Order: sequence, then structure tokens, then C-alpha cells
Amino acid sequence: MMDNVSKLTIFTLSGLHEIANYRVTLFVLTLLCYCVIWLINLAIIVTIIMDKSLHEPMYIFLCNLRINGLYGTAGFYPKFLIDLLSTFHVISYAGCLLQGFVLHSSACADFSILVLMAYDRYVAICRPLVYHSVMTTQRVCASIFFAWLIPLYLVFMGSITTARSRLCGSHIPKIYCINFLVGKLACTTSIANVIIPAFNYTFYFLHVMFIAWSYMYLIRKCLISSENRSKFMQTCLPHLICLIIVVVSLLFDLLYMRFGSQTLSQNVKNFMAMEFLLVPPIINPLIYGFKLTQIRNRIIQFLTGKRI
Repeated sequence: MMDNVSKLTIFTLSGLHEIANYRVTLFVLTLLCYCVIWLINLAIIVTIIMDKSLHEPMYIFLCNLRINGLYGTAGFYPKFLIDLLSTFHVISYAGCLLQGFVLHSSACADFSILVLMAYDRYVAICRPLVYHSVMTTQRVCASIFFAWLIPLYLVFMGSITTARSRLCGSHIPKIYCINFLVGKLACTTSIANVIIPAFNYTFYFLHVMFIAWSYMYLIRKCLISSENRSKFMQTCLPHLICLIIVVVSLLFDLLYMRFGSQTLSQNVKNFMAMEFLLVPPIINPLIYGFKLTQIRNRIIQFLTGKRI
């Protein structure tokens, strides 16, 4: 037992003790995976920034979505790579809170930006005549600002309440830190520790509901117009697929963390914990790169030197 939180300096992480025999191999594979994540996300970001014809709301939102992907994975992979080559898997108290903040805020920012992309497609397809008057440069910039600010603020408030909790343990049963698991180590549960996470979950659940409603409305509108149907398949379908991947990956981990069986092998638990940091950062930019014609053509043009 610890008298107060100030005496806690490190947390121990679990999940990596069973990989001692092949940790070098896993290190190489993880490093390769992280390099691929940087390569494909950076390719889309640089392409959008450098090509002025892509300086449109849809691509600007996409650029921020991919930046957020790099931000979120930076909160996990460097520390995980170090742990793979270490005998002792520990993280400092401040580092644990920082890692939890980065992972939570990145997940929340994903939904904020996906909301903007869904609204952008709604206006483009359902109200094309007023698109340029609605999606002005000022509104796009303001939307992006708040899409980053609100998640950072909400998660920061949650991290502050977690940091102020008096803890009675130092073991995190996961390969990385999140606020929920740190909060479970608290000796007592405060009202703030219940209300703030509940508000955040509700707030972003409403984000998902709004996105789902907007795409259902778009699908219904597109069924009666071949032109709109073509627009939907070209620009909306990638967003919808990426939303499904993000939601399923997060729910996979969240539901298991709260209701999952403890009889599963540690390797399976580790994969489930890593899934939302592995699948969306790789698959989503590939979907955008292959499906969005302008981005695909610009990347091919850059690689081959031929105009398309």
C-alpha cells in the first residue's frame, strides 16, 4: 500500500514476459511495421501538402486524420520497441500518464475529424450549390482547430483527475498505459473519475451516431441519382470503411478490457491490445491511397515521374 500518489514513481507493465525467446524477431517485425506506418501516412500527408490541387476541405481533413495517426502511434511504438529489448518492463508515473493522454486523445481526435469528413461529404453531395459558401477556408480552419482542441481538452481533464487519485498499486495489466487501468489502481473512486470518462464516452458515442446517420442519409440520397452514387463510391466509401475499421478496432479492445475472459493466452491479449494501433494506421491510408483517384495519381506520378 502507498500512503499517497507522490510516492509512486514507476508502473510495471505486463504481457511481455512470455516472448523472451523471440523478442528480437518481434522487435524487427514491429520496427518494420512502424516504418511502414510512417511511410504510407507520410506519403499521403506530403502529397496533400505539396499539391495545391488537393488543397480542398476533404483532403485537408484527410491530411489531419493521417497526422493524427502518426501522433497516436508515436505514443505506443517507441516505448514498445524499447520494452521488447528490455528485461524489465516499467514506465515512469509521468510517462504512463503521458502515454495514456496521447492514446486517448488520438482516438478521440479520429472521431472528431471523421465527423468533419462526414459533414463535408454531406454538403458536397446533398447541397452542392452552396458547398463553397459553406465550406469556406475560415470555417475549415476553425473546424480543424476545434477538432484537435476539444479532444485534447477533454482527455487532459480526464488525465488530471487520474493524476490526482491516490493509488494503491503500481501494476498495469497491459503492454501500455491507459487512464482506465490507472484509475482502477485508485484506493477510492471520486465522482470526477466517474463523471468525466462517462461524459467523454457519451460525447464520442454521439460522434459515431452522427457519422452513421449522415452516411445512411447519403446512401438514401445517392440511390436516386447515378451521379451522386458515383460521388459516394469515389469519396464517401473510403471514409465509411475507415470509420468501421476504427470503431471495430477500438470496441475490440475496450469490450475485451472490461468483459473479456482471462483464460486467453497472453499473446492473444497482446494482439487485441495492439489492434487499434496496428490495423487502422496501416489499412486506412492504403484505402485512401488506392480509392481516392487524385491522391493515387499524384503518388504514382511522383514515383514514376510520368504525368497521369
